Amino acid sequence: MNAQSATAPIIRDAASGDFDAIARIYAHYVDHALATFEEVPPSPDEMRSRQAAIVAAGLPYLVAEIDGEVAGYAYASAYRARSAYRHTIEDSIYIAEGFHGRGLGYTLLSALIDRCEAGPWRQMVAVIGNSGNAASIALHTRLGFGHVGVLRDVGFKHGRWVDSVLMQRALDAAAPVIDGKS
Repeated sequence: MNAQSATAPIIRDAASGDFDAIARIYAHYVDHALATFEEVPPSPDEMRSRQAAIVAAGLPYLVAEIDGEVAGYAYASAYRARSAYRHTIEDSIYIAEGFHGRGLGYTLLSALIDRCEAGPWRQMVAVIGNSGNAASIALHTRLGFGHVGVLRDVGFKHGRWVDSVLMQRALDAAAPVIDGKS
């Protein structure tokens, strides 16, 4: 498959057969990037199990397919396990190598936000690994997330201390505005 294909992505719910590709996409970030603080790539079966738990909780887990190939994925998960956080969710998004810079992240995260806005949730939080992750910060800003903080040196990966950037976006029109963003 040519990653430069002009074919528009199909955004759909993840299916059982997608998890070899999903695990491969995620493994790249685990092994080579700071976007996730996970240090051992999970197997496709582990990724499938994680997706099943997310879907069982009523949350979306989406893939972007281009020319029959999974080019990225995004999902929402519980922000925290305690019941008072039940109206707040966290987004995660990963794009396959060779598909960056084509607007796929925007398309995928927009679809995830749309799905979550139709649900009972009030806030979406982005916990972005690495304060130097300009692409993810810009993507979230473009989609209405505001900066709410940075946790300094909270992870240690690839021989260095890494920050987490916290961003937040209202999903409910009655929710408060965050940093000038609704």
